Amino acid sequence: MALLVHLKTVSELRGKGDRIAKVTFRGQSFHSRVLENCEDVADFDEIFRWPVASSIDNNEVLEIQIFNYSKVFSNKLIGTFRMVLQKVVEENHVEVTDTLIDDNNAIIKTSLCVEVRYQDTDGTVGSWDDGDFLGDESLQEEEKDSQETDGLLPGSRLSSRPPGEKSFRRTGRSVFSAMKLGKNRLHKEETQRQDEPAVLEMDDLDRLGIRLAEGMDPDSVSLASVTALTTNVSNKRSKPDIKMEPSAGRPMDYQVSITVIEARQLVGLNMDPVVCVEVGDDKKYTSMKESTNCPYYNEYFVFDFHVSPDVMFDKIIKISVIHSKNLLRSGTLVGSFKMDVGTVYSQPEHQFHHKWAILSDPDDISAGLKGYVKCDVAVVGKGDNIKTPHKANETEEDDIEGNLLLPDGVPAERQWARFYVKIYRAEGLPRMNTSLMANVKKAFIGENKDLVDPYVQVFFAGQKGKTSVQKNSYEPLWNEQVVFTDLFPPLCKRMKVQIRDSDKVNDVAIGTHFIDLRKISNDGDKGFLPTLGPAWVNMYGSTRNYTLLDEHQDLNEGLGEGVSFRARLMLGLAVEILDTSNPELTSSTEVQVEQATPVSESCTGKIEEFFLFGAFLEASMIDRKNGEKPVTFEVTIGNYGNEVDGLSRPQRPRPQKEPGDEEEVDLIQNSSDDETEEGGDLASVSSTPPMRPQITDRNYFHLPYLEHKPCIYIKSWWPDQRRRLYNANIMDHIADKLEEGLNDVQEMIKTEKSYPERRLRGVLEELSCGCRRFLSLADKDQGHMSRTRLDRERLKSCLRELVRTRWSPVLDHTGGRRGVWRTEVGGPTSEATGPRASPSILLHGLSPTSPHAPTGEDASGSMTLLPESPGSHSDWVASAGIAVHPPPRMTCLPPPPAPCPMLQVLNETLCPTWDQMLVFDNLELYGEAQELRDDPPIIVIEIYDQDSMGKCDFMGRTFAKPVVKMADEAYCPPRFPPQLEYYQIYRGNATAGDLLAAFELLQIGPAGKADLPPINGPVDTDRGPIMPVPVGIRPVLSKYRIEVLFWGLRDLKRVNLAQVDRPRVDIECAGKGVQSSMIHNYKKNPNFSTLVKWFEVDLPENELLHPPLNIRVVDCRAFGRYTLVGSHAVSSLRRFIYRPPDHSAPNWNSTVRLLRGCRVLCNGGPSSHPAGEIVVNMEPEVPVKKLETMVKLDATSDAVIKVDVADEEKEKKKKKKKGSSDEPEEEEPDESMLDWWSKYFASIDTMKEQLRQQDASGMDSEEKEEMDNIEGLKGPMKGKEKAKAAKEEKKRTGPGQGPEAPEKKKSKIDELKVYPKELEAEFDHFEDWLHTFNLLRGKTGDDEDGSTEEERIVGRFKGSLCMYKVPLPEDVSREAGYDPTYGMFQGIPSNDPINVLVRVYVVRATDLHPADINGKADPYIAIRLGKTDIRDKENYISKQLNPVFGKSFDIEASFPMESMLTVSVYDWDLVGTDDLIGETKIDLENRFYSKHRATCGIAQTYSIHGYNIWRDPMKPSQILTRLCKEGKVDGPHFGPPGRVKVSNRVFTGPSEMEDENGQRGPTDEHVALCALQHWEDIPRVGCRLVPEHVETRPLLNPDKPGIEQGRLELWVDMFPMDMPAPGTPLDISPRKPKKYELRVIVWNTDEVVLEDDDFFTGEKSSDIFVRGWLKGQQEDKQDTDVHYHSLTGEGNFNWRYLFPFDYLAAEEKIVISKKESMFSWDETEYKIPARLTLQIWDADHFSADDFLGAIELDLNRFPRGAKTAKQCTMEMATGEVDVPLVSIFKQKRVKGWWPLLARDENDEFELTGKVEAELHLLTAEEAEKNPVGIARNEPDPLEKPNRPDTSFIWFLNPLKSARYFLWHTYRWLLLKLLLLTLLLLLLTLFLYSVPGYLVKKILGA
Repeated sequence: MALLVHLKTVSELRGKGDRIAKVTFRGQSFHSRVLENCEDVADFDEIFRWPVASSIDNNEVLEIQIFNYSKVFSNKLIGTFRMVLQKVVEENHVEVTDTLIDDNNAIIKTSLCVEVRYQDTDGTVGSWDDGDFLGDESLQEEEKDSQETDGLLPGSRLSSRPPGEKSFRRTGRSVFSAMKLGKNRLHKEETQRQDEPAVLEMDDLDRLGIRLAEGMDPDSVSLASVTALTTNVSNKRSKPDIKMEPSAGRPMDYQVSITVIEARQLVGLNMDPVVCVEVGDDKKYTSMKESTNCPYYNEYFVFDFHVSPDVMFDKIIKISVIHSKNLLRSGTLVGSFKMDVGTVYSQPEHQFHHKWAILSDPDDISAGLKGYVKCDVAVVGKGDNIKTPHKANETEEDDIEGNLLLPDGVPAERQWARFYVKIYRAEGLPRMNTSLMANVKKAFIGENKDLVDPYVQVFFAGQKGKTSVQKNSYEPLWNEQVVFTDLFPPLCKRMKVQIRDSDKVNDVAIGTHFIDLRKISNDGDKGFLPTLGPAWVNMYGSTRNYTLLDEHQDLNEGLGEGVSFRARLMLGLAVEILDTSNPELTSSTEVQVEQATPVSESCTGKIEEFFLFGAFLEASMIDRKNGEKPVTFEVTIGNYGNEVDGLSRPQRPRPQKEPGDEEEVDLIQNSSDDETEEGGDLASVSSTPPMRPQITDRNYFHLPYLEHKPCIYIKSWWPDQRRRLYNANIMDHIADKLEEGLNDVQEMIKTEKSYPERRLRGVLEELSCGCRRFLSLADKDQGHMSRTRLDRERLKSCLRELVRTRWSPVLDHTGGRRGVWRTEVGGPTSEATGPRASPSILLHGLSPTSPHAPTGEDASGSMTLLPESPGSHSDWVASAGIAVHPPPRMTCLPPPPAPCPMLQVLNETLCPTWDQMLVFDNLELYGEAQELRDDPPIIVIEIYDQDSMGKCDFMGRTFAKPVVKMADEAYCPPRFPPQLEYYQIYRGNATAGDLLAAFELLQIGPAGKADLPPINGPVDTDRGPIMPVPVGIRPVLSKYRIEVLFWGLRDLKRVNLAQVDRPRVDIECAGKGVQSSMIHNYKKNPNFSTLVKWFEVDLPENELLHPPLNIRVVDCRAFGRYTLVGSHAVSSLRRFIYRPPDHSAPNWNSTVRLLRGCRVLCNGGPSSHPAGEIVVNMEPEVPVKKLETMVKLDATSDAVIKVDVADEEKEKKKKKKKGSSDEPEEEEPDESMLDWWSKYFASIDTMKEQLRQQDASGMDSEEKEEMDNIEGLKGPMKGKEKAKAAKEEKKRTGPGQGPEAPEKKKSKIDELKVYPKELEAEFDHFEDWLHTFNLLRGKTGDDEDGSTEEERIVGRFKGSLCMYKVPLPEDVSREAGYDPTYGMFQGIPSNDPINVLVRVYVVRATDLHPADINGKADPYIAIRLGKTDIRDKENYISKQLNPVFGKSFDIEASFPMESMLTVSVYDWDLVGTDDLIGETKIDLENRFYSKHRATCGIAQTYSIHGYNIWRDPMKPSQILTRLCKEGKVDGPHFGPPGRVKVSNRVFTGPSEMEDENGQRGPTDEHVALCALQHWEDIPRVGCRLVPEHVETRPLLNPDKPGIEQGRLELWVDMFPMDMPAPGTPLDISPRKPKKYELRVIVWNTDEVVLEDDDFFTGEKSSDIFVRGWLKGQQEDKQDTDVHYHSLTGEGNFNWRYLFPFDYLAAEEKIVISKKESMFSWDETEYKIPARLTLQIWDADHFSADDFLGAIELDLNRFPRGAKTAKQCTMEMATGEVDVPLVSIFKQKRVKGWWPLLARDENDEFELTGKVEAELHLLTAEEAEKNPVGIARNEPDPLEKPNRPDTSFIWFLNPLKSARYFLWHTYRWLLLKLLLLTLLLLLLTLFLYSVPGYLVKKILGA
């Protein structure tokens, strides 16, 4: 069935132009050729053909569009013609002439004539019925689309399928046609309307490529081969996709460094916190801080690991805070934070810097946050360099919420969630009948039990849970769920699920699967929580060959890629966010295991029978050691086909056989002579018959599969997951096409091809079109019983992404958004693959047991496999055609043992140029021609080292795919002749060079070889006939001259135990070369006597094809022997090509560039050129405001730049006069107070300020990007000048955006430049004219494949290269003073030995690797240069990881013998040898001779006294004169005062300076210095001069190569000894802390909470006292006396604390020196923030005192106290109100009320009291002059507080207290009681005396 459209003509076109037509049917488009310069009629006369798989519907539409074609812009639509094909279907042939309609559906005049034919299902083309191909009704519709979707597949060209092909389907059903049907079918299960097929327009590309190529000459097409643009993905002529990554399982060195800085807001009262840092199983603890909720630690921990990346990245970093841990008790956990190492490693720079970790309590998830810990976390692998932000004073107030320790995109408020991992059942477990017990059992009980007791273990976020053990079961059923509770989103990426076999002795892993949570969730605003399954997960691991010891057990643990199917596990994953306020919630995070609801058998999809067919076409390159024994291949899918313990068929019901099945079964059985099972069913054959290999050549064997190709076929039953695969395949395909297209565009831009934007537009249209197709397909994908939630969510997100992708890329045609496209399409693609529900196919070669890893998901087509033993590299190739299908039908494919011709042997070279063509004649390749064209066989190229004795050594191999020319194609551009390409050569996993070659495969047509392009006859050479590379392929050559500068050799190591004495250097390139002169005595002088030599060589014009240049060093020994010392290959000569200066460039443009702050080497004209003057103005009078620029646009005009850099003195006066408008003026620093450290700290502040400004100021995008890199460094500007911040800002922000930032007045201190990296990185390794080439020794054997490049370095060659086309441009040779002996290397200094004074200043080290058990080190400096070795051992710094050295060392050295300076940091040990912490090496010679003048940095201002004294013995004017003389520049011309002219630039500046006595005198130094600072703007010779600086160098340790062990800040000055001697070295010794005394008077307290109940009266009261300390509770806590029995919360104290302390103002830290413990050898210095803590307590006599509240005042910035207790509020301390902050160091004396806070039960702050205090700060001298007493003692005693009487001590004066207690409260009651008592007394007396009285009366006594 096919539709043919014959487009004849288009008439009545308007205007003249190029026309093109596009014909579309079912989404498949074809373009016509371009008709150029048509007038009103376009005569296309082209036929387009669509093979159609399903009948054409009456309402389908054919669309033809006519465009005006444009090479530059998009094609403009003229009109469209649409035709419904009803009539075509009825009549099979229609001819139409009709008008077109335009965009608005209006009819236009233009008409077109077209003829349409339809070949229906008549007799000519065999029809076939869907039913006999598919047994299932629901799949019939699906099959209809398969041909339409073929357009998406690699290598299916719809336009070229032969019409007779369908006839095979009925009868033979050729393998290939069936394969085509099954090939990655991209449609889905559900039915689909025929008019919306899933096809990408590939042929547009072909046509586009051909059109592009027509406009270019063949040579310009060279590299981005148009074939890559015009062919399908598979026929990219690129290298075949054979990945050679180093195996992930190989252990590597990692270092995790964690700095715990401080903790804040810890929950709990008056705690003693310790921070525990855990990485994996290693734990380390900080010291304990007493009685504080915000402890400061600043402790650094390092963990070293040597494991594989997979294991490393799954380790958990856990930071927890523990309260009151000591030797006896473990302490209580306050809260913890977890994250995996992989999360840190995936951060920019692999680190989090100064971030706050949120603590949460895992045992109480309803509690909320428990505090914050501020820390730095970094993970370094070998070779990573971490750019640490500068470790200076960390003053800025921390914004905790804005700096949380979380990756981008993770919300600050994470919620608790439950992760349910549901484990249902497993299948296909290996028979673990290896153990001894199993064999004993077998002997006793007989083989009736399964010998495996499986259980499943799940690891997640440092916790593990396991299911129950199912005894003796190969198909265990669990139905259990493991529940983890963790914060969501979790900071652990992977969950590890492992099936293990329970055993009495030790459990072993059967298989492991990792679930990547990022792939099963989406964090977008329309995203979804992680969800998975229920789905089958396949596990792969070691082979199932049941030996007693499994050597590949690691594979079962998930390390490395498994090589054999182990089992499959059905699991599901769900996540539920918890509502922590729910009271029923269990608040613990322990792992729980519960029962899960079972799921039905069919939940993962309907079980279908699949048929796997494969044919082995060839097996070649079999290693010699395997060549003796017969070889057989086994193919397995799951356990099906596995001969050891394979499956025959599941016990589940199979679908009933359809009547049509029998016939196909016969076909396959007849084609293979296999026995059938009873019932006429087909037996699976999974292995090939054994066959003995035959020898191919001396290295390899092959299997003689000639006419008969062995086939395998396996029946297997699986859940039907094709729908998932189709979606994934479509998206993969869209992404592949996009990536391929973008690569082409990039290649076109790189090779400067014309019209890359067209190709880009084509790529974007194709992307948009592919997305549209997918959307239309996916819309129809309705519900399906096995669809999981993940399927639905993923489809939704894919659709959203694709809709976005479809529109977004079309916006921008420049290529600037390249990254975005990649990610947008990559997103859905990576997600779409999901869990592998369908098993992988495994191919095993069984005789030499060498299993191969899983190959494809679900595919057909032939592929080439490289089997390998687990963990080794292999030497053989097998090619097989494999297809997975619903039931059977396939025959076979094939190729022969390939012959192996040899290239000639080239002697003694590492960069051979063969220029040779090899021809393989009459190769027989088996397979369909079309398939071979789209997927040609792989060519293996091996390279050997031919030895005169012994066997050849294998050096490496590479793989290539040829360009295929079919017999019916023309041998013409753009595809032929093929282009040369570089192929990466591999040796094992390591790269081993590149091969430049081209490969083509030409089909020999019926006419024999006559049709092939002719081969030029062999050229007879002395080695026999060799055919050169044909002219079309061989690049165009030109004659180049290569000049070589031979400077010297350095650091040569011994060769064969003998020292190198008389070395010589040989240079070779493309077979030509030159030798240096010999060095006669390497020890005495390792430099060459003859400096410059040259040779001429023919090289390709195309620079990308230049061969490498080889440098070899040989040692000339006695008796004419030569020994190779080492060699170096310069892979690209591009950077050494001389490009003559462009004289047309006007000079002012360098000025404009100067303004942009770019570094530029201006190529101005010769100095006689009358260019205009350029004035650089340095006027002190103008305040720094705006940059004035006047740039006129011609070369002879003046361009004036005013750069306002004022010198210090005038600055000061100006400041005093003017004062600052916006801020109160800071006091001027006193000159005598300033020292080098003032300058250093000011520079660091400036650096940070610049970073902040860059963030703030809007920069254009490129600068923004550059800044982003720097933001990573947190270091100073990249490649920018050193000058005042203002000047820097000017240069950076460019004209017009005057820098407002420097307005903020800083005290004017001269600054230097702090580089956060090595100086070499900033100045291009000082290789401006002298390059250093590392010499490597050869490898002695395979064992060294792992050795690093550093280990192989045997020395260094110093020199340079320059290459240019001959003849040399005339203007160079005509220049003044041109010396022909030096060629292009004019003006280089002499290389005679020279004596130099080297002065090394070491400032400090940061983040040193701990060297002692206590986690600290005792570092000292060691310096080595030549024979000088200085060890500053006496001055070691005790127990410091961030030591400040502040030392300078003077060394005399003579270059070139002593030029490598090594600065090391050692750890001092009391006993034993000192350990090396790390070292850094500096090549002083390159610095000394560099034009950047790195001998002594140029300071910012010139000063002859004070802290900023000029260090260089030469004054600026002398330096300037010398530079002008050396560079042959006109100048310098000084005068009038304050002005200097150099070349055509004029610099102005201050003309006077002050000496130490304040006398002013005239000087030219300031303007000379200005000229030096702008030296880079001088035409022709200008370059940046190294400023006064401090560089930061990483310390490395040879034992831990590639991992930084800390950083060292230093700088080096060098002074030649034949010049005037420099002055004394600068004093940079560390500042001594200044001694202060802080006097704190606690006057009163108020509103203190009342804690105690009165014993007698139950009244609330408190016995208040106040405790305070400055450094730490242990050292200096002081308590007031107790104010007893305060009933109102008021307390009166009048008590004075005295805190003497040592303070470093620059770092704002208090310095304490104390012994760590009684066993410590010496004191350790600690630096802690200056914080005063005041606490109120309630004194108890018999129990512990109760803590009531506290406040911590940072002495540098604390809230000003309130004037009265009423005005004092809680908000003052919490920072919720803006209170003015004061610094005690500025105010000196402060008095006021401050609130005291504590946390209540809900962790909220509450006010627990107020304290009135007075703080008074004095220096030690002042304190000595007027001393005061502590407490209320003399001298200057405080008066006693006036306390109410209640505050006496009750047991000393009980009467008083009784009086107070009783009388005060119960006065009236007592009076009443007294009256009552008196009355009672009277009554008693009365009653007592009445009887006697009465008797008296009665008796009358």
